[in-house]
Amino acid sequence: MRTLALALALLLATPATAETLSQEIARTGLAATESRLAALASPTREDLFALAGLHFLGGIEQALQLRWQTGVKADWSELPILRLPIPENPNAIPFQAADFTALIRNLDADMEASRAALERLGDKPFALDIRISDLWFDINSNGTREPGESLAEVTGMALGGGRGMGVAVEDPVITFDTADAAWLAAYTHFLSGFASTALAYDPEPAIQRVIDSSKQIYALWGTTPPNNAMDMMFGRQVDRAAMVLNALSNTPDKALARDAYDHFLSMIRENRRFWSLVTLETDNTGEWVPNDAQTSGLGLRMPPGTGARWQAVLADAEKALKGELLIPHWRFGAEAGINLKKAFENPPAVDLITWIQGEGLLPYAEKGPLMSGQAWRDFQDIVQGDAMLFAVFLN
Repeated sequence: MRTLALALALLLATPATAETLSQEIARTGLAATESRLAALASPTREDLFALAGLHFLGGIEQALQLRWQTGVKADWSELPILRLPIPENPNAIPFQAADFTALIRNLDADMEASRAALERLGDKPFALDIRISDLWFDINSNGTREPGESLAEVTGMALGGGRGMGVAVEDPVITFDTADAAWLAAYTHFLSGFASTALAYDPEPAIQRVIDSSKQIYALWGTTPPNNAMDMMFGRQVDRAAMVLNALSNTPDKALARDAYDHFLSMIRENRRFWSLVTLETDNTGEWVPNDAQTSGLGLRMPPGTGARWQAVLADAEKALKGELLIPHWRFGAEAGINLKKAFENPPAVDLITWIQGEGLLPYAEKGPLMSGQAWRDFQDIVQGDAMLFAVFLN
């Protein structure tokens, strides 16, 4: 009896296994975990990376929540985040032009907060295990994980097979480390660059104009809409194209264009830093983006040389941004092209007719070496038809 009592006492005195940060996210969600980490007086290195990652994912979550609230469907294939599939809200409120501006500004603010946490982390080594299945977006803001809200479902990650996948991985766990912090920083700059570009053209009036005109158009239908197959197939796409083209016809804000330019260059710089760090890795445990001697923790098929080919694509992009390589135009011949740096310094309104004809781009045209596109073709060859999948993943 004494032996049993002693055993029970020891059992009760033994502390329960502490909840991992990954498990905390699974239980409470992104926002609650982010709030706890942000309040820590002395966060660990792992805490700081997690905080940066949660700001990043939280920015996406806020965008998805706004989309769900306003019923914006996943057919905005031209824009990141707006194309992601989400559950439908049967009680959505009408979408307003100001909602788009709020979405973009909130996203940019979260990317900035993510970079701030990464700056506190610096290049200090760390290792943080995250189970991919623990990550989810509270799309309907009810605090409960529901079908359609997992990271895999929302981002379309085929975590177990499919295009671009190699060996199926059951319930993958990724060990994020120092190199991955540079990858994350690069991605925050990409999304901030997108945000600054979108805001530079002041899209809100153009979006509201189309919303208002569409209401007037549908008012002509009467109380019983006709069986209009053309509108059912193309109406939303035409409205969306009108929003984009109307916004692009504005003369963009120079300061925001310059901000976008700086973010895109920073994206390339951080991506290059990522590859310099990941190349030195000798472990092979739960890799997010592996080097040639490692295996993807997601099961992603990474042909040897993928990193080198992708860096060549980024090198060409950097040269184009700096005006060292010119963008070819079909009217400018084999010796002249468009200086992208000049276009960012004095950003033009977009006029498709004059751009196609060439007149609208003459202020940015000059003679010099042209971007050949060979680096991109080499990248396409090595990933065998999965170029866009890898471009999104590798950033």
